Amino acid sequence: MKLLRTIRLDPSDTFVFESAAEPGEWAVSGSFVFWNDDPMALEGKTRAAFRGGFLGVQTLGWSTLVQIVEASEDDRLAAIDMLAKQLIARFGAPSIADAVAAAEEEFAFAASLCTPPADTLIAVHRTHEDGEIREAFRTLRPKDGPKPLRAFAFLEVEGEEELEEHVDLTTLGKSET
Repeated sequence: MKLLRTIRLDPSDTFVFESAAEPGEWAVSGSFVFWNDDPMALEGKTRAAFRGGFLGVQTLGWSTLVQIVEASEDDRLAAIDMLAKQLIARFGAPSIADAVAAAEEEFAFAASLCTPPADTLIAVHRTHEDGEIREAFRTLRPKDGPKPLRAFAFLEVEGEEELEEHVDLTTLGKSET
């Protein structure tokens, strides 16, 4: 079976997110963290986590990218157990049975993203539309087969169409002077 692990190609996650996941943590989408938040009111690093972060289950830190890796059943069960304990301790899950069920669901969803080959990277883009959180996932893999990844490698992107977010650097530059 395959699951998701956090990966850090450069130190940017430590600047982008309030709490960055450590490289190599088991990861889930993490959108449940924002269940009771108004996404339109999120700002700064919390907004960055909402828009483009995967949740590392050990630290509850965020990672811009995750990597598809081979995992054993024991790995899956340990990751579920770790997330269930976090759901009790940090999110107030009403019982261990509820926490385990929620953690199993999170990891089942994460595993469903693992159809590409191992070592493929995945990025997420979250939006809030019609009162719901929507997630779009992109796969990134080295062009022409597996290669060692560097922070600025050229990758093929598969998944959602180009994001509709634009920044006008000219206007941005004028507003700061």
